Amino acid sequence: MKLEDIYRTCVEIGVRNDERGEEGVARVLEDAKKEYEKLDEAERAFFDVERLTNPYDDTRICAGDPGAEIRGLVAGIDMEVGEVLVADRLRERGAPIDLVFAHHPEGPGYANLHRVMQMQADLWASAGVPVGAADALIAPRAEEVRRRILPVNHYRAVDAAVALGLAFMSCHTPADNAVNRFVQRHLDEAAPRTLDDVVKALRSVPEYADAAKKGYGPTIVQGSGSQRCGKVVVDMTGGTEGPVDALDRLAQAGVGTLVGMHYSEEHRKRAEDLKLALVVAGHVSSDALGMNLVLDEIEERGVEVFTLSGMVRVRRT
Repeated sequence: MKLEDIYRTCVEIGVRNDERGEEGVARVLEDAKKEYEKLDEAERAFFDVERLTNPYDDTRICAGDPGAEIRGLVAGIDMEVGEVLVADRLRERGAPIDLVFAHHPEGPGYANLHRVMQMQADLWASAGVPVGAADALIAPRAEEVRRRILPVNHYRAVDAAVALGLAFMSCHTPADNAVNRFVQRHLDEAAPRTLDDVVKALRSVPEYADAAKKGYGPTIVQGSGSQRCGKVVVDMTGGTEGPVDALDRLAQAGVGTLVGMHYSEEHRKRAEDLKLALVVAGHVSSDALGMNLVLDEIEERGVEVFTLSGMVRVRRT
């Protein structure tokens, strides 16, 4: 499988599982096209033309020839310099590894993580939050994330891969879209009555069961186990945590329980004030589930998969 085919497969999976639907994704691409067409030639040199065909700014080929054949890849949640070195050692021992396949973005995907956060407004709108209010909530939070990421050394791991002759790419929002839809459908089918039932339903998923056995499985962080969960909304995509004020709007829209990868203490305290239940499914385990859904489609096309950095491979094909 060529590197560019792996990349396009990731994008396709992201679009297929995007809660905005094909029309919503098409609007994102059309907005990028309009932005590009307004630029003069000098400014176009600084525009990421991948935005014209890929709506997920945090998913990019960071290094490597797009036309290169990939025999095998090593996938992990955080693929930093240490993991790149391990990939090289595995290759020295005979593993056919040509690609470092990261979930959390590095390089250009990390630098532009804030761009994917706008999709959170659409997700809140689908839960009943007025779309204008949702837009007003996410814009300052995305800008805050942009400023926070600015000083980061975005290309450390990518540079290490280049030095060792390995291709490198990230698959962030497409995997998060996949896990968001998977878990929402799983909980809808389970129809939990209480928060304990939500945790029990999550533990029936192999990645979450593995995490529970290791001590970091699904857990209630706001609310009590016997408490009825009400309307359950899964909140696992859109780059990173949204603003705390979004919890007010979601509670007003009738959401009783949010199920996410992680919540800050500030989020937990606000949810407590709102009597909004929070269940943490697990960060690394949720990321692993999303990546497994992506890897299933890559592996079945003949690419050998190795894992590092929190990835527990569970095959569903």
